[in-house]
Amino acid sequence: MCGRFTQRLSSSDFARIFGARDLVESAGEAYNVAPTQRVAVVVEREEERVLDAMRWGLVPGWAKRPVGGRHPINARAEMVAASPLFRHAFRAKRCLVPADGFYEWQRLPDGRRQPHYITTSDGSPLAFAGLWSAWSERTSEAPALVTCAILTTTPSETMATIHDRMPVILSPDAWGLWLGRQSDPSELQGLLRPYPGQLRLYPVAPLVNSVRHQGPALIAPLLPG
Repeated sequence: MCGRFTQRLSSSDFARIFGARDLVESAGEAYNVAPTQRVAVVVEREEERVLDAMRWGLVPGWAKRPVGGRHPINARAEMVAASPLFRHAFRAKRCLVPADGFYEWQRLPDGRRQPHYITTSDGSPLAFAGLWSAWSERTSEAPALVTCAILTTTPSETMATIHDRMPVILSPDAWGLWLGRQSDPSELQGLLRPYPGQLRLYPVAPLVNSVRHQGPALIAPLLPG
């Protein structure tokens, strides 16, 4: 799964990299993005790519209420096309979640869970395949609650050393296909595979376990001993 990640770049930098108009205007420096928080997300609207903010944890549009029930932060790639919870978003509401890296926990023989930080070997940003949804109260004029989830798949060879899942990471040549409103579902399914590029992973201190912690210390390599 993917339960924590970083968005350390400013929204203007992410917007430039993804060729999007910045609607977030964030300074970045998010070292511990957690479920229910607002995250920067790339979507396509009226043939324009924009960077907007959504709450992490999908609330489907047909839900009776936005509290209680299941609000998944992840969607298994093997199930999105058929799942009642995700299939509409997979057909029509896809997004990219930009990140500098993400965290995953390895179960050690003694039962402890060791956090690792994973990023690209060259430091370039990641683009997680995501789904989004808008929920609104039919009797209210309040703005819609816009939420998202990150797709996960089987691990790459590197990720398999610490976990049995990883986020779906899309290369730049796949961004347009994933965001396109008219994209063929069979072509989209072909994108939902382990990341073929090089990833760098290393253990970090358990500071990331608490959402209250932020800052560069969270991604510093854990020293031996």
